[in-house]
Amino acid sequence: MIYDVIVVGSGISGLMSAIEAKKNGSKVAIVTKNNPLKSNSFMASGGINAVLSTQSKELDSHIEDTVKGSRGLSDVKTIEYMCTNAKRIIYKLKSYGVQFDSDTNDNPKQRPFGGGSIQRTCFVGDKTGSAIISSLLKEAKHLGIEFLTNNFALRIITHQNQVSALAVLRKADSNVVLYPTKAIILAGGGYAGIYKGHTTNAPDCTGDTLALALKAGIRVVDMEFVQFHPTGFEKSGYLVSEAARGEGGYLVNSDGERFVDELATRDVVAIEIYKQIKNKKRVFIDLRHLSSEQIEQRLPSLYKSAHIQSGVDIKTELLPIKPVAHYTMGGIEANMVDTEISGLFVCGENSLNMIHGANRLGGNSLLEGAVFGELAGVKASMLAKKTDLLPIDYNQVIPDIRMIDRLFEGESTKNFNALRTSLGNVMFDKVGIIRDYKSLYEALDYVKYLSTQSAQLYTVDKSKSNNVEVSSILELKNALLISEAVILSAIKREESRGSHQRDDFKELDTKLNKHISIRLVGGKLLKEEFKVNNVFYNILQKVRGLIINK
Repeated sequence: MIYDVIVVGSGISGLMSAIEAKKNGSKVAIVTKNNPLKSNSFMASGGINAVLSTQSKELDSHIEDTVKGSRGLSDVKTIEYMCTNAKRIIYKLKSYGVQFDSDTNDNPKQRPFGGGSIQRTCFVGDKTGSAIISSLLKEAKHLGIEFLTNNFALRIITHQNQVSALAVLRKADSNVVLYPTKAIILAGGGYAGIYKGHTTNAPDCTGDTLALALKAGIRVVDMEFVQFHPTGFEKSGYLVSEAARGEGGYLVNSDGERFVDELATRDVVAIEIYKQIKNKKRVFIDLRHLSSEQIEQRLPSLYKSAHIQSGVDIKTELLPIKPVAHYTMGGIEANMVDTEISGLFVCGENSLNMIHGANRLGGNSLLEGAVFGELAGVKASMLAKKTDLLPIDYNQVIPDIRMIDRLFEGESTKNFNALRTSLGNVMFDKVGIIRDYKSLYEALDYVKYLSTQSAQLYTVDKSKSNNVEVSSILELKNALLISEAVILSAIKREESRGSHQRDDFKELDTKLNKHISIRLVGGKLLKEEFKVNNVFYNILQKVRGLIINK
């Protein structure tokens, strides 16, 4: 099949972009490697930020809070665009059927969220993300957008630096298939799944679209900034939405003491909880002072999940929590949604458009996905109208075909699940909430070791029909590539800023008010660069056999 626009990903940014492109007359397909409902957007429970009043000072406060939270690494013009369009986006979502909790005049209610100076977070109980995604999926299907499910995106095919096709692994028969297209939108989410066992994300959130971009020659930026959500279930990591603290929940330690402002930015709260745990104290969220009605109406999902997963009745008992990897601020380098390749656009968590910087504010992720997803869809469809399909260089996909074939040829001597779990553990232990020179280099050495081990992975099941092992191996390879990019960036940033905290460089260094980018050299070596006002300074130095800019 041939499409004007192909969207990779079915979260809020992917669905918004696909809907806009379709409404503008393009033939659109959404590629997903799993069920379209399986996205972080669907799991996002707390809410979506927007200033709904006409008072300019409230809009200014949204912009200022976002800039402040970014710790000096944001672009004010991009933030202004997002915040200014927020109100319109909320009412567009309402037109698609999203039923926000509202007052008697049908105006969306708003709750406080961390890092916000005023109440500006619209919500649907504590299941905002699922409500939005469900409505967008209905709209997409109503418009006739095609869903190419169970397709693993492998490579962006280009002709003279312009998009010509997308290569995917068709999971049904393990064949590599090419879809000719005029434009591709990458909306595949973040990479917090590399912290398997210590994350709210599904294990398959391995930064696949970031790996796609790296292989296409595009830089990824700010990879060291991984946001640890302060409150996940102590045993499972299941997310306790910020809505719980927005509704008035307390954070207390095992001595019954409140030790932090519950509505401080996520980096601050996560670090303070981490310190309590390091001091051998357990941490709990306390909702016992809230009314039964408030819990049942505003936090129904948490109430049920706490009972089922932890055996805790949050109306009368404390719920044990811990910080878990949740959101990744790093992403594919973009100018709003445009990339260096004509016809390739990015939006949502897998993009880096200078919104979140070193620390994302709660409620801004769904907003960013919706606003820039819409923009990506408009721009992709406009390009498709004035662009012809380009020749496809089939030689570009030969390495992928050979790689897939090779996975069926050998006998595996390594345990895939053990490698994947080991990666998650080392990333959390060595590249977690607080890092230092020693832990980062230990992690780098171990990730390089795991990469050599992953080269010896083959499928145990040699059937090519719906072979789940193939995509799992591909995800591991992407996770290792992205993990190395995170570590190299963290080593280079010799300071503490937002979600990147180093024990050996405890202070923020204003000289480092700049971004660190990563690119692939020769398809194999990762190289890092400081980015200052779009100028890259390259001074090569070898460190432990890796080419690194210093």
